[in-house]
Amino acid sequence: MPRITEKEVLTPQIVRLKVTAPDIAKKRKPGQFVILRVDDRGERIPLTIVDSDPRDETITIIFQVVGKTTHMLSQLERGDEILDLAGPLGKPTEIERFGTVVVVGGGIGTAVAYPIAKGMKDAGNRVLAIVGARSKDLLVLEHEVAAVSDEIVITTDDGSYKRPGMVTEPLKEYLDRGEVDQVVAIGPVPMMRAVSELTRPYGVRTLVSLNPIMVDGTGMCGACRVSVGDKTKFACVDGPEFDGHEVDFKDLTMRLTAYREHEKRSYEKFLEHQTEKAN
Repeated sequence: MPRITEKEVLTPQIVRLKVTAPDIAKKRKPGQFVILRVDDRGERIPLTIVDSDPRDETITIIFQVVGKTTHMLSQLERGDEILDLAGPLGKPTEIERFGTVVVVGGGIGTAVAYPIAKGMKDAGNRVLAIVGARSKDLLVLEHEVAAVSDEIVITTDDGSYKRPGMVTEPLKEYLDRGEVDQVVAIGPVPMMRAVSELTRPYGVRTLVSLNPIMVDGTGMCGACRVSVGDKTKFACVDGPEFDGHEVDFKDLTMRLTAYREHEKRSYEKFLEHQTEKAN
C-alpha cells in the first residue's frame, strides 16, 4: 500500500503529504492527478500531483480539508498507509515554448498551478505568476511558485497580505500591456470563469482545470460530464484542462453543487461520530 513518508500542515485546513508511489513518480507530468481511497468504505477523490521524486519513489499531494474524506486523510500521520492510489490520470498539460505565459492560481488551486508554472519555465517560457487567496492564512506555495517564475503577484481578497483585491486585476494589467501569449487559470470555478471572461476579448488562449468535478476518474461514472464547445466531454479522461472560452460554466456550477447537501450531511455525521468516540 502507498505509505506516507512526510506530512506538513501548511495551514489549519491545508496539508501536504509525500506518499510512496514508485510507478506514478516515474511517469507523472504536470497537470495529471491521482485518485485515492483512505479506506475500503470510503469515496474516491481526485488530487493533483504537485511534485514527484523518482529517486525516492514518492509523489507530493496538497489538499484542503473540506469534507469527510479529506478530513480522514488529514488525520493520517507519517508511516500510515493509504488503501489505494491510482495514477497518473488525465491528460498532461500541453507544455511548449509559447512565449509569455501567465499562470493564475487561486486558493488550493495554486498547488495545481505550481507544477505547470515549473514546466512552462523549464520549456523556456517567460512565466508571470498571479497567486490569490481569500486571506494570508490560506495562501500556499508562495515561495515555490516565485522560484519558478520571472514575476509573481500575490493578492488577498481581504487585503491581509500583499496586494488587496482579486487575481483578475493584475491579470488585466498584463493583458493591457499586450505581453501575454497564454493564460493558465486554476482555482475556484467562479475565479476560472472570471479569468476566462476577462481574456476573451483579448483573444488570449486560456486553459482552466476542471478536476473538482471528478468522482471516478476513469470516465465510467459520467459524473464529470461538462459541456465544452457544445460538445460533451469528461473532465477525467478528456481533461482535466480545457479551453476556458469554450467551457459552459453555468452547467459546470450546477453539477458541482448537485450533491452539496448530501456531502454536508455526511461530513456532519462523521464529525458527530468522531466526537462520540472521543468522549
